[in-house]
Amino acid sequence: MTTANRERVVIALGGNAMTGPDGSATPDAQRRAVEVAVEPVADLVASGAQVVLTHGNGPQVGNLLIKNQLAARVVPPVPLDWCGAQTQATIGFLVLNALRGALAARDVDRQVAVVVTRTLVDAADPGFTDPVKPVGRYFSARDAERFGALGQSWRSFGAKGWRRVVASPEPLEILDAPAVDALLAAGFVVVAAGGGGVPVVRADGGYHGVEAVIDKDLAAQLLARHVGADTLVIATNVEYAMAGYGTPDEKPIGRTTVARLREYAAAGHFAGGSMGPKVEAIVRFVSAGGKRAAITSLELIGDAVDGKAGTVIEG
Repeated sequence: MTTANRERVVIALGGNAMTGPDGSATPDAQRRAVEVAVEPVADLVASGAQVVLTHGNGPQVGNLLIKNQLAARVVPPVPLDWCGAQTQATIGFLVLNALRGALAARDVDRQVAVVVTRTLVDAADPGFTDPVKPVGRYFSARDAERFGALGQSWRSFGAKGWRRVVASPEPLEILDAPAVDALLAAGFVVVAAGGGGVPVVRADGGYHGVEAVIDKDLAAQLLARHVGADTLVIATNVEYAMAGYGTPDEKPIGRTTVARLREYAAAGHFAGGSMGPKVEAIVRFVSAGGKRAAITSLELIGDAVDGKAGTVIEG
């Protein structure tokens, strides 16, 4: 790794990086998974970079929703924005402890701060009138009807059962980016905008949380732009984005251009619920003036920051 000192880097980790290899979400499994996930991040910090770490929270929010649903007759379910805030804090706590330990093992004395972050969305976003983002587990039609009476939207997925669907609005602004920027300037490693941030809308002269899920990769590129990051890395479970994924013509996409990635996207090479938002995130970041953006696997984060691994585009 040859990362220049003081380069500002935003790294987005997938929510599944916070669970065990088998998807286990027990506290011990999540703790161990986070300890593995922060190792390459600690190497990057040790190289002298200013690092902001963001993360997904899908499995963790899904678990909270199950608790909501199973206990609905006993305690009032909490809204989805509360679930997002809770998981930001919980995962942030795990990352803080693990990253501090990893840095200490490298004789690096850097403080880590966690910012529970709000992301502004438009109350008129079309996603609110036609929610399509599935969250939580599958339930029976009878259970879905019961939960629907609480004001939730549910959709049938055939033989698998019924699943709750929510809006996934476009992120417009990371409201707490100034706090992230100030902490970076003070020398902190910062964990922020977990799960895409807590979605809020402007209301009554302030902000009000809403029931929605924000794509964490699109939020990551917005955060990276707000804090003036040089580089954005989307860490996932594969080394490259693939053209023709799942076909005999499948091939990895290495160093490329914004225009070429847009061509691949327009031709339908990237699935909407997985690689699509990741590609869109790195394209938006570089198109808005970012120096470099990459999609790669967790263990290759450092090389991706240097433009030497993964699907890489540069401004």
